[in-house]
Amino acid sequence: MSKERTNKEKLYDIIKKPLITEKSMMATTLGQYTFEVSMDATKVEIAQAVEQAFPGRHVKKVRTVYMPSHAKRMGYKMGRTDSSKKAIVTIDGEPIEELIGG
Repeated sequence: MSKERTNKEKLYDIIKKPLITEKSMMATTLGQYTFEVSMDATKVEIAQAVEQAFPGRHVKKVRTVYMPSHAKRMGYKMGRTDSSKKAIVTIDGEPIEELIGG
């Protein structure tokens, strides 16, 4: 028996969480939403995942940014944060109310 996931299951794993910051909340007025995504996700997969997660919206544009890890200190112990990838998705149509708190 194969343990391969279907394409639909893979799309659900692409978007990890929305990134809610002051800057990203200001961008929602322009129809732009920021998500943390998996490192191996492509722009096409991100667009499909957003359209599947929020039906009725059409993705116009996807921009991706690699966020490298950086040094962090907790007391006298040094460590590093995890590197990640974020996607800034521009959406046509009605705003995503779940993300803007409305």
